[in-house]
Amino acid sequence: MSNENHYIEALIAMMKEINYVQPGDVPNIDLYMDQVTTFMDEYLESSKRYSDDKLLTKTMINNYTKNSLLPSPEKKKYSKDHIYILLFIYYLKNILSISDTKAILNPLTTHFFKADRKKETEGISLEDIYSEIFRIEKEQSSIITKDVIRKYEKSCVSFEDVEDEEEAAILRKFAFVSMLCFDVHMKKQMIGKLVDKFFSEEETSSKKKDN
Repeated sequence: MSNENHYIEALIAMMKEINYVQPGDVPNIDLYMDQVTTFMDEYLESSKRYSDDKLLTKTMINNYTKNSLLPSPEKKKYSKDHIYILLFIYYLKNILSISDTKAILNPLTTHFFKADRKKETEGISLEDIYSEIFRIEKEQSSIITKDVIRKYEKSCVSFEDVEDEEEAAILRKFAFVSMLCFDVHMKKQMIGKLVDKFFSEEETSSKKKDN
């Protein structure tokens, strides 16, 4: 087996070990902005593509607040609910546009964000929501990994009629990446349609209620 194949198989194995911020990791105290960025850097370090990637900066947080993705801090401090919204923003914006991310998260901040800590025990909380999404994603992890393995195995037997080994290897890697990209493309198309149909309407109806 080539070094390239070893590398790809190691990547697939690593998918099973992808770290997410677990609900219990989120501090139970309000944090200043520096503490928020430090927390995110520490717990999302493994998701960096390059070591100097910036996961979350002060400018990003300020822009999220300015553009109404993130509720304003209370006396320059960010609550657990702020952290959960920031985590959702982080995961969503890696795939979706900021406008789609905002449309998806607006109903959560409108209905479930608790500005007052005394009300955190009333009804379903953002912590409850994050915990449930986290549970679902953990269940999906093995399914997604198996699908990636299936795609990789399919790519390994593609272009069998190409006699030049170097060219065949190039084309098989291209086939693998193409299958992954097509999968993402189809899902992004579906997400876009769902946002336009359901979440944009939610945003519009919320505006009407405010008026």
